[in-house]
Amino acid sequence: MHPTTERPSGLPRVSRALPIATVALTALAPAAWGTTYAVTTELLPPGHPMFAGLVRALPAGLLALAITRVLPRGDWWWKAGVLGALNIGTLFPLLFLAAERLPGGVAATLGAAQPLLVAGLAIAALHVRPTVWRWTWGVLGVAGVGLVVLGPEARLDAVGVLAGLGGTTAMACGTVLTKRWGRPAGVGPLTLAGWQLTMGGLLLLPLTLVIEGVPQRIDAGAATGYLWLGSVGGLIAYTLWFRGIGKLSVGASAPLVLLSPLVATVIGTALGESLSLPQSLGFVLALAALLAAQFESAAGVWRALVRGRRRQRPGPGPEGVRGGGPVLGVPVRSESVLGVPVQGESVRAESVPDVPVRDERVGEGRVR
Repeated sequence: MHPTTERPSGLPRVSRALPIATVALTALAPAAWGTTYAVTTELLPPGHPMFAGLVRALPAGLLALAITRVLPRGDWWWKAGVLGALNIGTLFPLLFLAAERLPGGVAATLGAAQPLLVAGLAIAALHVRPTVWRWTWGVLGVAGVGLVVLGPEARLDAVGVLAGLGGTTAMACGTVLTKRWGRPAGVGPLTLAGWQLTMGGLLLLPLTLVIEGVPQRIDAGAATGYLWLGSVGGLIAYTLWFRGIGKLSVGASAPLVLLSPLVATVIGTALGESLSLPQSLGFVLALAALLAAQFESAAGVWRALVRGRRRQRPGPGPEGVRGGGPVLGVPVRSESVLGVPVQGESVRAESVPDVPVRDERVGEGRVR
C-alpha cells in the first residue's frame, strides 16, 4: 500500500496559531499592570503602599485557593513561599511606593529594565545565554520607553527610584525561578497564582498592621480601585502570566513587560496628555523591541514553513514528486515559534518506499 501524500490535517496550522495565542494572552497581564499607576494616583488613598499590596494579593489568593482547593505539597511549600515573597510580597508594596513618589512614566521606565535583568539572571539560573540580538533589543526597548515617559520635567525621588528598581529586580528573580521550577504535575496556573498571592499576602499582613496600618477612609473610588487591582490586575493577570511563563521562553516572555509603561502612556493620552515627536518615536521603538524579541527565535521555522509551502504547490508531474502533488511537510526538526517549542514531523515517502510510514491523518493513529 502506498503511503498517503495527503497534507497532515491542520498540524502545521495549529503549531503556528498556538504560540501567537499564547503570546497574546500572556501580554494581557502586563497590559493590566499598566493601569496600576493611574489607579494608584487617581483612586487610592496615599501613604499606604503595603495596605494596597495586601488588599490586592490576599483576598485574590484566598479566592483562588477556594476555587481550586489544591494546597502545595512537599518542597512546593517553600518554593511557593519564595515565589510569593518575590512576585507579590516584595513587588507589590515597592510598586505602589514607586507609583506614589514618582511620576507614573518614571516608575514604568524602571520596570522596563526587567528584560535585561531577566536575561542576565537566565545565564546563571537557566544556563540560557541570550544572543546579541536579544541584548540589543532589550536596551532599545528601555530606551524607547524612556523616550516616551521621561522629559525635562520628570521629577526623580531617591526613595522612589530605589523602590522601583527593587520591585523590578524582585519580579525578574521571580520570573526566572518560576521558569526554572515550573509547576507540579496536575497543578494549573490558577493554582500557582493562588499559592503565590496567598503567600505574598500573608507576608504583608503583619508588616502592614505593625508599620502602616489601615487608611482612615476608603471611599467608593478607592474600593473600586482595590477591586480592579485585585481581580483584573491581580488574580486574572497573574494566572495568565504564569501560564505564559510555562509555555514561552524567558526571552520571549520577559519583553512583554514593556507593554506596562506603554499602556500607562496610552491611558495618560486618553486623560488629556499629548505625545511629542520624540515620545511617538519612543513608543514605536518600544513596540518594535517587544515584537523583535518574539520573532527572533522563530526565524528558522518561518523559513522552513515557506520552503514547505513551496514544495506543496501543485504542478505537473506525479504526486509525491517535487513540482507535482503535495509532499509531506518539512524535515524532522525541533524549533520554537514565538518562544514556544514546536516540532515538525514528516517523511518524504518517495525516498524510503520500503519503510513503514505513520499515517498522518488526524484520528487514525495507525501504521501503514
